Amino acid sequence: MNARHALLLLAAVPITLAASSDSRPAPKPAAQPIGAPVSCIQLANFSETRIRDDWTIDFVGGAGNRVWRNALTNRCSGLKAANAITYETSLSQLCNTDIVYVLDNIGGRLQRGPSCSLGQFVPVKLEK
Repeated sequence: MNARHALLLLAAVPITLAASSDSRPAPKPAAQPIGAPVSCIQLANFSETRIRDDWTIDFVGGAGNRVWRNALTNRCSGLKAANAITYETSLSQLCNTDIVYVLDNIGGRLQRGPSCSLGQFVPVKLEK
């Protein structure tokens, strides 16, 4: 190994360590990807959302047999506790450039809470 290769290996170490220090838990239930990630899904293709944690939302359609898992770009504080989201779109689809909002129930009134940036939509099969 020459000095140039050794330098490249050392430079890669901090990147690996930083990626492994992510505090994002593994969503439950676990899921297996069954297709390539997509940037958008049609609103008509899902009928419910399942909040898995403060980082993950499953968009479910087709009587539960189609699921797109969305790993948010950052933690969305209070998402799991509220267990509800709302969003606004003028299109017939929801995209990774869209923002969803935690829907808080405060004294019996629903109010829009923190905003959360969507990631890619990954078609998955949920494990049992």
